[in-house]
Amino acid sequence: MDTIASLFSFITTPVSWVIVQFHKLYGALFGDDTGWAWGLSIVSLVVLIRICLIPLFVKQIKSTRNMQVLQPKMKAIQERYKNDKQRQSEEMMKLYKETGTNPLSSCLPILAQSPFFFALYHVLSAIASGKTIGVIDQPLLDSARQAHIFGAPLAAKFMDSEEKVSALGASLTDVRVVTAIMIVMMSASQFFTQRQLMTKNVDLTVKTPYMQQQKMLMYIFPVIFAVMGINFPVGVLVYWLTTNVWTMGQQMYVINQNPTPGSKAQDQYLNRVLKSVTSHGDVRGRTRRNTVKRIVAKGPDRNDIERKFITGLAKLGLAAQEDGTVTKSEAAVLEAEGGAAPKRQQPKRQTKAKRHTAATPPATARSSGSTGSEAKTSLEKRDASQDDKPKSADKPAASGSSRQAKSGQRKGPQRPKHPSKK
Repeated sequence: MDTIASLFSFITTPVSWVIVQFHKLYGALFGDDTGWAWGLSIVSLVVLIRICLIPLFVKQIKSTRNMQVLQPKMKAIQERYKNDKQRQSEEMMKLYKETGTNPLSSCLPILAQSPFFFALYHVLSAIASGKTIGVIDQPLLDSARQAHIFGAPLAAKFMDSEEKVSALGASLTDVRVVTAIMIVMMSASQFFTQRQLMTKNVDLTVKTPYMQQQKMLMYIFPVIFAVMGINFPVGVLVYWLTTNVWTMGQQMYVINQNPTPGSKAQDQYLNRVLKSVTSHGDVRGRTRRNTVKRIVAKGPDRNDIERKFITGLAKLGLAAQEDGTVTKSEAAVLEAEGGAAPKRQQPKRQTKAKRHTAATPPATARSSGSTGSEAKTSLEKRDASQDDKPKSADKPAASGSSRQAKSGQRKGPQRPKHPSKK
């Protein structure tokens, strides 16, 4: 660890300068040689670094979500080109370029703060060895060696010998109890942060290997921190515990305000928005309006949770608009009350016999028709029956009825037979 920390020695001077400036502030309140002054200086260093890393954290969130969405496509590419690794890599890079996704973005916050972490470790190791470093001169070095946090010196480690701990003016029992508690808290905060991400902010409708990977990391990371923590000085444990708590709170805020679509957190968030709309009759807050705006823009591509939200608005007699606001909708009110106008239905297709019956006039209508129609009917009957005798008006009706009653013959008026077939 000392070798790795020495690689970041170029940044030890800025880190030590920031710590000294915060120490001047807290030293005026709690005393220069107290653990509160030096401990809060380290905490303030963490807060300052994490504030500067917020843009990278936003990129990390976007990258993580894009990776979750792309997992099915990535799996399809791997199966399609499983025998051609070069083509598989090319297709992967093409997919990342088209979607604007950078796989390394999820690691940017950790990579960006690692130099500060190792520089702080280098500073504390120099304090434990009694060496000046950066802007920490001999008076500040003596003050830092006298600072204790709950009885444990800032530069003491869990694995230090009793002689080394005694040289720092503390007992081995106090050091190990304090460091053990801080290591447990550091590992627990890491586990809770990862578990919160897996249980609340993951799209449960998509089952991908990425989810299994994140689930494994949920158990592996705390173990790694616990093993590494026994070699960290108390000041570094304060740094890492603070950054874990910051990450946990930052992630909790993101989950509550901008959850992943299709996740449990999105369902809880939209329920809160729906309750707020019920109370105030409008969507309050720019963040919530932007969320409703995105849901409206999706149209038929909404997931089940978003469709449930739109249905909830309809039951309240409201309709979401493209600008993220809601307005009264009479159609939504009628639909919610069950009194909406029935939808237009296509007429049922009638059978051939019914359509022919509707088109053919009844016998009574033919009998009561004009004289011209009766003469035309008589002529048709004479041609069909080879008989020149006149028929009464009732005969065609009876003849038509008898023909329809016979099986195997087509219903309706028959075509006259060809003269050659008579």
